[in-house]
Amino acid sequence: MARINWTRDQLILAFNLYCKTPFGKIHIRNPDIISLAAILNRTPSAVSWKLANFASLDPSLKMRNIAGATHGGKLEKEIWDEFNADWEKLSFESEALRIEMSGPPQVVDDEQIFPEGKTREAIVRTRVNQGFFRAAVLAAYDSRCCITGITVSELLFASHIVPWSKDTKNRTNPRNGLCLNAIHDRAFDRGLMTITSDYKVMISPRIRTISEPGIDCLIHKYDRIEINVPPRFAPDKTFLEYHQDVIFQK
Repeated sequence: MARINWTRDQLILAFNLYCKTPFGKIHIRNPDIISLAAILNRTPSAVSWKLANFASLDPSLKMRNIAGATHGGKLEKEIWDEFNADWEKLSFESEALRIEMSGPPQVVDDEQIFPEGKTREAIVRTRVNQGFFRAAVLAAYDSRCCITGITVSELLFASHIVPWSKDTKNRTNPRNGLCLNAIHDRAFDRGLMTITSDYKVMISPRIRTISEPGIDCLIHKYDRIEINVPPRFAPDKTFLEYHQDVIFQK
């Protein structure tokens, strides 16, 4: 049987799934891999191998000496570079393609508030990309808060390191994200804590001197501990430095 080459659209869908699949679940028994294989008219083995090829390009895995496939192809490298050049654009393109080929995702909460003056198209794009970002960040951290280890999904947030409004191209870059519980998400967003470039929690002087039972057990307890760095999409140190320099309350 003649070999059928992968198209760009198929590779974009495969990379979309790579971003949303915890590293330990890249295998032929994964239902999501089986589902995508059926959509693409390929075998689960072929899809699983393609995701492993993307893993071979992931600098976070290389840094921790975790191997993907032995090598990725030229086309995989091109898709990897496309996403990393403009995550916002490619995330939406891949999600739109996924919806077109497999049906719409779960209904998004219509009560979510967006800034006035946005067109419907902009709102849809924002919601789709927020969904992609959350899925990718939680998958990278295996749905565990990187500070406390909490796994209750209702309490977990995909927290931006550089805020959504400040870096358009990296809005949906998983390396611009942290999986945090609700309390630490709020503290991080308001600059009451930061994560240093060596991946340690740093508490702001703004609350360092406050001694209350709640603050002590929820905030001070974690000062200077090292976060759980994910095997894939580890926080980009440039983004962490931005947060420490611009958002952190010194």
